[in-house]
Amino acid sequence: MTIINMLSRADMVKGQGVLSAHDEQVNLVKQQLTKDFQIVENELKLCDIMHFHTINPEFFFMIPFAKRRGKTVGYVHFLPETLENSIKLPNIIKKIFYKYVITFYKSMDYLVTVNPYFIDVLNKYGVDKNKVSYIPNFVDSKSFYKLSKENKEQLRIKYNLDQDKFTVLCAGQLQKRKGIFDFIEIANKMPDVQFIWAGNFAFGKISDGYKQINEMLANVPNNIHFLGLIDREKMNEVYNLSDLMFLPSYEELFPMTVLESMNCEVPILLRDLEIYENILFDFYLKANNNEDFIKLINRLRRDEEFYGLACEMSGKGHEYYCKENVSRMWQEFYCKVKADE
Repeated sequence: MTIINMLSRADMVKGQGVLSAHDEQVNLVKQQLTKDFQIVENELKLCDIMHFHTINPEFFFMIPFAKRRGKTVGYVHFLPETLENSIKLPNIIKKIFYKYVITFYKSMDYLVTVNPYFIDVLNKYGVDKNKVSYIPNFVDSKSFYKLSKENKEQLRIKYNLDQDKFTVLCAGQLQKRKGIFDFIEIANKMPDVQFIWAGNFAFGKISDGYKQINEMLANVPNNIHFLGLIDREKMNEVYNLSDLMFLPSYEELFPMTVLESMNCEVPILLRDLEIYENILFDFYLKANNNEDFIKLINRLRRDEEFYGLACEMSGKGHEYYCKENVSRMWQEFYCKVKADE
């Protein structure tokens, strides 16, 4: 039986999507691919397939030895352009780190990206398109699911939220690229709506915009509630107490928060980005500026039929990215790697 060694250090930083994506992918293949593959995690041994979920230096030094034993697979969770507006590093360190990221990816026999948009981006860095596969992220329905109206009411009491106010949620790290400034500006202009942000500075003081964001957080209106970092085990209730998942982010690959919201059938409002077009199709609402975001939020509040349609859109996204579809893609991918041994 082919052995796949899943290698990751994503748990070094809590509150990041890479960790959630890793956990879901590993659990999925452990449940669905047991007939053809044996899955081990972070074992100090060379196996038939070495699947690197993160790019830690200790993994980089393993690559030449791993290739002698079998095949190497790299998971592309970020690229230099997505890191650019996430963390602030001195220029010389940034150049070295970005070069290291691309060198790591180029060293793999195969790469998997969660968004097909980045196949061409990787190619511009000199990565052969033929060794890059697209497999989307996945969220298990056992962890994220829709709760009853009664449960939602109890959750609003638990989090000290108004039962009757339309509630807009954003979940993500506190970074400029996530659209935190737009989120606060919109909340300022909609005092009769309550806004929630679940997440913190996952990378501490090197988070992009750390000082500016902290200064702004000191003077936010009463209708904004910052929950800080919420354990993923409790995020299902946070999605369910909201009426809308609003992610005004300027840069993403495939946000786990969107999939988690879809599982809960919560409507999704995103910035109109090209990277969403081939992965989210017509499962979400979109706008380009704060004025249009406000118009859509108000329409969702006041138009029950439109709100119901938005819930259905989200539910269709959940059906599309179901366990059966995504596990089949992983089965086909690992079989291709196995055949190339």
